[in-house]
Amino acid sequence: VQLQACGGGLVQPGGSLRLSCAASRSISSINVMGWYCQAPGKQRELVAAITSGSSTNYADSVKGRFTISRDNAKNTVYLQMNSPKPEDTAVYYCKAQYVSATSLTLNYWGQGTLVTVSS
Repeated sequence: VQLQACGGGLVQPGGSLRLSCAASRSISSINVMGWYCQAPGKQRELVAAITSGSSTNYADSVKGRFTISRDNAKNTVYLQMNSPKPEDTAVYYCKAQYVSATSLTLNYWGQGTLVTVSS
């Protein structure tokens, strides 16, 4: 599956931004969709994830500020970023994780979209 992330840009602290990740095929069978971020000089880390059953998981640093959601009809996952902080500045990647009936795990990554939080 191919993933196309978009929606990044410059946002002021305390503002809002929504990232979108569109998949090339149905995501209803994708076990977990997630957003990761990678700041310069740092490792890529999980921001938020959502399962096929819509259970969510967030990094402590974004809890209460960011919301992940999925629209299976549009094959799209979103990351609503409210009240972003300068430390949220990073390239954001979406990932799709598929686990087959034989427990084979396949991970697919999007190309990344840059989010800059600055006044």
